[in-house]
Amino acid sequence: MIYLFFICIFLIIYTYLLLPLFMIFLSINKKLNSDTYSKAEDMPVVSILIAAYNEQDVIKEKVLSIINTAFPKTKIEILIGSDCSTDRTNKIIKDLSTEYRFIRTFIFDERSGKSAVVNKLVKEAKNEILIITDANIIFSKNTISAIVRHFKNQQIGLVDSNMVNIGIKKSGISFQEKTYISSEVRFKHAESKLWGMLMGPFGGCFSIRKSLFKPIPEHFLVDDFFVCMHILQNGYLAINDLDAVVFEDVSNHITEEFRRKRRISMGNFMNLQHFRKLLFQPFTKLGFLYISHKVLRWFGPLILIMIFTINYFLLANGILYELTFFLQLIFLILILIDLLLQKIGIHIIILRFITHFYSMNLALFMGMIDYLTTTKKGVWEPTKRNQDEI
Repeated sequence: MIYLFFICIFLIIYTYLLLPLFMIFLSINKKLNSDTYSKAEDMPVVSILIAAYNEQDVIKEKVLSIINTAFPKTKIEILIGSDCSTDRTNKIIKDLSTEYRFIRTFIFDERSGKSAVVNKLVKEAKNEILIITDANIIFSKNTISAIVRHFKNQQIGLVDSNMVNIGIKKSGISFQEKTYISSEVRFKHAESKLWGMLMGPFGGCFSIRKSLFKPIPEHFLVDDFFVCMHILQNGYLAINDLDAVVFEDVSNHITEEFRRKRRISMGNFMNLQHFRKLLFQPFTKLGFLYISHKVLRWFGPLILIMIFTINYFLLANGILYELTFFLQLIFLILILIDLLLQKIGIHIIILRFITHFYSMNLALFMGMIDYLTTTKKGVWEPTKRNQDEI
C-alpha cells in the first residue's frame, strides 16, 4: 500500500507538472516547421467550417473577424451549418451569405450534434485545406495565414491555433481557467517542436487536410481529439503555431465550466475506447504522449480518490501519513471556505485555484460515470457566451 500511495502521488505530479516542464525545457532550442509558404498569394485556398447552435450573440462578430483578416478573400470560402438553431442564428447567417457570396449556409431542421454537422460540412467543402472553428472564436489579422503557411510541408496534417483568453473577471474561475489553458498551449507547443505530435488541438480553431479527415463517429463529443489522433496514427504531423492567435471569452462561472468539462470527459472516454490499442504502445512516441499527457489526466479523479483512501489506511504508519491526510482534509475545507467567501464577494486567488482543480476533477469523474451509464448523444449546448461576473 505504501508503494501504491507514492506511485499515485507521483502520477499526479508527473502528468500535471513534471512532464510539461521537462518537455518545455527540452524544446527551448528547437524550431517549429520551417518549410512554410512566405507569401499569401502562394498559399492554397481554404474552406472555413463553422458548426453553430443558437449562436446569435457571437456568430456575426465571428464571421466578420474572418473577413477582416489579412488573408485574401478570393482564397476563402466559409461554410456555416446551423444545427436546428431556435434563436436568430439562422437569420443572421442567411443575411451574411446574401452580403458575402463566399459564405454558404446550411440550415439543418433536426439536431444531430456538432460532429455530424462537421461531417456534413467537410463533404460540402471545395478545398483541400480546412479550418474547423467554433462560433465564439474570434480571429486575429494573421490567424489564417499563420495556420495555412505550414501546409507547404507535405508531412503536416494538422495545425492548431494559439488560444488567447479574454474577458477575465475578478470573480469566478476565469483567471484560473486562463492559467490552465495558457500552460496547455505551452505544453502542446513543446510537443509540436519536439516530435510534431501535439495531443489534440484546442477545438475552437484548427486546420487539417481534407484528404486526411476521417468522418467522426456518430454521437462523438470530443471531435477535435479524434481527428488529430487519426492524423497522427497515419504518420502525419500535428503542430500548433503561436502566431496563429485567436481569442475566446474564457468561462467564468464554475457551474458552466463544470458542465462543459463533464461533457468533454464523457468524450474523452469515447476516444479512450476508440484508441485503446495505444495503451499497449507506451514506448512509442505517440503512445507515450497519449498515456502521459491525456490518459493519466482522464483517470486523475480515480488516482486522487486512491491517494485519499490509501492514506486513510496508512494513518497508523507514522506522522508522515498523518500529515499528508491532514493536508488533503485542509484542501477540502479550503474549498468550502472559498465557496463561502465567494458568496460575500471575497475572492482569494490561491483558494480559487484549489477549488478549480478539485471541481474540474469532479467533472472528469462525473463524465466517466456518464460514459458508463448513459446513452451517448452527440448534441451539445454551447457554454454560455459573454459571462458576467458572479
